[in-house]
Amino acid sequence: MTASRPAIIQDGTDVLVAVRVQPRASRNQLVIAGTQPNWLGAQPIGLGARGEELGPDSITIRVTAPAAEGAANAACRAFLADLLGIAPSRIIIARGGTARKKLLCIRDADVATVLARLKSPK
Repeated sequence: MTASRPAIIQDGTDVLVAVRVQPRASRNQLVIAGTQPNWLGAQPIGLGARGEELGPDSITIRVTAPAAEGAANAACRAFLADLLGIAPSRIIIARGGTARKKLLCIRDADVATVLARLKSPK
């Protein structure tokens, strides 16, 4: 989640999304900050190392669920799945199951599709 590496990258047939989860928020919300040049309509300066469109530097997912007994993780997966229009079972927490910073793996997805759906939320 630094300026040199976007928060969303293609990994084979999957998409990896680095997020920070904020439990016990007042509402479920997606917060995108510190964007790469090709995000939100800026002029493109090139593609990422694997040919993908560069995306945001950081993504925060705020959920109303508490961080107890996996409730925030489940809420995070459900909220992101709803935004993307996919089943929550396609989203796996690859790293950071007990941490606020997580690496989510969206199975059988395309980075361009994920970026497009995050750009135009419901």
